[in-house]
Amino acid sequence: MSIFTIIYQQTSLIKEEIQLIVKLLRFTNEPEKTCAIAGRLCYSAVGIEELNEKLTQAKIEDILKRIIKSGHLSVLEHASFTFGIEGVSRALLAQLTRHRIASFSVQSQRYVNFKKGVDSVIPPSIEKDAKLLKEYKEFLKISQEYYTKFLDAGILAEDARYVLPNASATKIVLTMNARELRHFFALRCCNRAQWEIRDMACRMLKLAKQAAPVLFDTAGPDCVSTGCTEMSPCNTPWKKIK
Repeated sequence: MSIFTIIYQQTSLIKEEIQLIVKLLRFTNEPEKTCAIAGRLCYSAVGIEELNEKLTQAKIEDILKRIIKSGHLSVLEHASFTFGIEGVSRALLAQLTRHRIASFSVQSQRYVNFKKGVDSVIPPSIEKDAKLLKEYKEFLKISQEYYTKFLDAGILAEDARYVLPNASATKIVLTMNARELRHFFALRCCNRAQWEIRDMACRMLKLAKQAAPVLFDTAGPDCVSTGCTEMSPCNTPWKKIK
């Protein structure tokens, strides 16, 4: 299967710029057909092999659209998608791991030594203010200096890491099934979501749509399909990702 990639830039303390990289590494073979077979099987007397042979692309699309419209999404759990993500902050990681129906593998600050420097994410609100940006970078530099000082003093990385900020960049391998991804996109692509995880989620959605356009055609915030359910709406309808 193809590997799709989206890259955009963020500023770093150590390098001139750090890349946020989002790749769709792997996904279930024929994910839409797999989910359609599962959905059709629930109401069919014929065997699985016969279902597999008889399902045309048009039938697959019809089955999935009806399943998604009805809200009976359990069959979407048969398709999984694995993403490789780099250049996101530990602050984002704390939000991401709240999504419990997922598998995460994260670059360890315990076993990986960052003595040569820790890449850091800079929020746009700080980056646009020259004075605050300078102070932010000074703080990151001090944090790095103390981290290195502790390592040089014989402190293990698992303890020296305590001085590293939430801005520290990390790398993640993330796997979710199609049902959980739709839930994730509904929450994290929303305009009211935090900017960094929203950027990542929107790029994940674009890649997911390339791999399984029917499964994710209506994916995104509630305003895309059913209308906004936020207690404090942004009043800015979300632009659907193609």
